[in-house]
Amino acid sequence: MKVLKKPYVYASVLGLFLTISFTYSMLKTFVLAETISTVSNTSSTSNTAVASQAAKNAQVTDTSYSDGNISVTLIEKTVNETQVYVADIPLSSSDYLKTALAQNSYGTNVTAKTSVTAAENNAILAVNGDYYGANSSGYVIRNGVVYRDSVREDASNGNLAIYKDGSFKIIYEDQVSANQLVQNGVDNLLAFGPSLVENGEISVDTNTEVGQTMSSNPRTAIGIIDENHYIIIVLDGRTSES
Repeated sequence: MKVLKKPYVYASVLGLFLTISFTYSMLKTFVLAETISTVSNTSSTSNTAVASQAAKNAQVTDTSYSDGNISVTLIEKTVNETQVYVADIPLSSSDYLKTALAQNSYGTNVTAKTSVTAAENNAILAVNGDYYGANSSGYVIRNGVVYRDSVREDASNGNLAIYKDGSFKIIYEDQVSANQLVQNGVDNLLAFGPSLVENGEISVDTNTEVGQTMSSNPRTAIGIIDENHYIIIVLDGRTSES
């Protein structure tokens, strides 16, 4: 019996080690926050003073905002028993279309409420981004800076490239490097997919799979209508209304 106990002990120790390793791996991937670098918030840009003065003179209602540079019209509706929020956003310049990092930090699982990040960056309107921090690969480009240049494992859905002139383009990481994108004028890059509309044509059908669509998860979409004219759609989720 003494001879047989050792393998059981080794197996128990190995099992415990694997369990601890797996638990730590899951915590590091989805829970534990790690800041790699800090960045300046977008309110430190050169047009802040102009924007602040315009905001003071803005016309504001419960569903609209207009200051001569930024115009936002909000619409709320119910579609298929789901609360949908639509923002129609013409801008005078693409300079007013910015991204911000939670806690002004690039890292893993660094999170913050959208409202908090918006306030810290003097945003007129803000929505959630692509949650890059839950992934270990995939390009991360924010306001012209490359934070990560490794190609994500599944690049088939493409990324949304937002250029300095405010134009949009769908790119695929296995076809171009992150540094080349910046050289080509990409200011921000968001991992997303699939694209719903391309060049004015619907690019999906009713059988197209969107990650976890059958779950009651919130969804965000952004589109471009014309030069410096955007639309953002947010679908509620995990609530009694949706």
